[in-house]
Amino acid sequence: MHAVEQYARAHIVTDTADSLDDEHRAVPVALRYDPDTDPRRVHVTLPGPHEWTFERELLEQGLRVPVDSGEVRIWPCGRVQAVLEFHSTQGVAVVQLDTKALMRFLRRTYMAATPVAH
Repeated sequence: MHAVEQYARAHIVTDTADSLDDEHRAVPVALRYDPDTDPRRVHVTLPGPHEWTFERELLEQGLRVPVDSGEVRIWPCGRVQAVLEFHSTQGVAVVQLDTKALMRFLRRTYMAATPVAH
């Protein structure tokens, strides 16, 4: 089994942006999954660096219906976007990602977690 790492572009969604340009600027996001060290969890890293680790199942469910696990909330936003909201002692980070990128990442994680038959 091997680790999966995928990069995506996310848009910051917040009411604290200094300008409209800040609110809609794209930021790089790293999505990681390592079935050898933690087969049930995924890692999302935002610039800063800020990393959140949460159940892979939460991400999968959040693409269909609103879900949360306390510090992480995920919900669909229309047909092609998903919103991820991360809470920490430093504040709240809210980002919007393309659902296709998240679904591609999830597919890759399930492929990586499945043992190859010989």
